[in-house]
Amino acid sequence: MTDGASLRLDKWLWFARFFKSRTLATHFLETGKARMRGAVVKPAAQVRIGDVITFSLRGAVRIVEVRALGMRRGPATEARGLYEDLSPPVPAKSPEGTSPFERDPGAGRPTKADRRAIDRLRGTDEA
Repeated sequence: MTDGASLRLDKWLWFARFFKSRTLATHFLETGKARMRGAVVKPAAQVRIGDVITFSLRGAVRIVEVRALGMRRGPATEARGLYEDLSPPVPAKSPEGTSPFERDPGAGRPTKADRRAIDRLRGTDEA
């Protein structure tokens, strides 16, 4: 592709596998949740190599720099080559930050005594 080449943003987000369908990418962009060059962008905005796109997806802020435009929606390995992820690292969950109400996976249902203890912790004890 030439230096002046560009591609619709919704199509590029679909090529880069941020969305399962181009329609989902279009709806996401129509809500105004993405920014490029410091401004809110629409689905038809033209993306070029070197542009930085910022958007919030699934509760995490994503900052990506466009490295290639792509010609098709290929496999995930090909899609990862279309951008460089500049997002800050997601902090790992610490044991101190867990809720006292969470149970380990596979721990099964709480017993009646467990439920009463949980109710006392929550302050919803009916007795």
